[in-house]
Amino acid sequence: MNLKKELIVFDLDGTLNESKLPMDLEMGELLTKLLEKKKVAVTSGKGFKLFEEQFLNSLKCQNSLLKNLFLFPTCSTSFYKFKDKWIPMYKETLTKEQKEKIFNAFNLTFNDLKYKHPEKTYGEIIEDRETQITFSAFGQLAPLELKQSWDQNQEKRLKIVNVLKNYIPEFEIRVAGTTSIDITKKGIDKAYGVKQIEKHLNIKRDQILFIGDALFEGGNDYPVKTLGIDCIQVSGPKETKEIIKNLIK
Repeated sequence: MNLKKELIVFDLDGTLNESKLPMDLEMGELLTKLLEKKKVAVTSGKGFKLFEEQFLNSLKCQNSLLKNLFLFPTCSTSFYKFKDKWIPMYKETLTKEQKEKIFNAFNLTFNDLKYKHPEKTYGEIIEDRETQITFSAFGQLAPLELKQSWDQNQEKRLKIVNVLKNYIPEFEIRVAGTTSIDITKKGIDKAYGVKQIEKHLNIKRDQILFIGDALFEGGNDYPVKTLGIDCIQVSGPKETKEIIKNLIK
């Protein structure tokens, strides 16, 4: 594969950092060097606040380099560009009525499946991220070890998704991360984000390389692959670091 691309797009959780944990300083240093050579975009189901806490705070680079960095939080339902500060270029915000319908659909689904939440949870189980509603089985702040052992084959979440589709077919519903389900407006996913990159940054698809840990069918990175974008699947941040080292040679 030709690595001489104009733009490198990264997934965040499981690619640049371990799920829900801050990106380590070595990754931040490698990305800084990459920003000196390439344009970089990062897309994730996280909201912008978590982008700041788990990604930007570990990226110790000069503001002048941030002009080459583009952020697509909450599954590309929003796009942030740096202009002295981070400015949203678009936000696909859910209405109050849409949010209420999604929350109600979760309650109906849990009742249908006789699903019981864990006795101990960590933070919100269903979170309003403005442009996205996210369910996390143990809550957003649960320990990584606990989350990783809960639904490794996605079977539990797929059961929930299949019932949710009956109640809210007009929304995009996808399994994400280790314990999450993300819901956005229809047609908005990471492929939508790539199309917005083409539109806003005027970069052709053959000049884009995507790197993520969920490029398999059903994974939340998979929509990018369907566009014919060159993609590299990684097993975690360690493998991503080796790819970035090759990109900055």
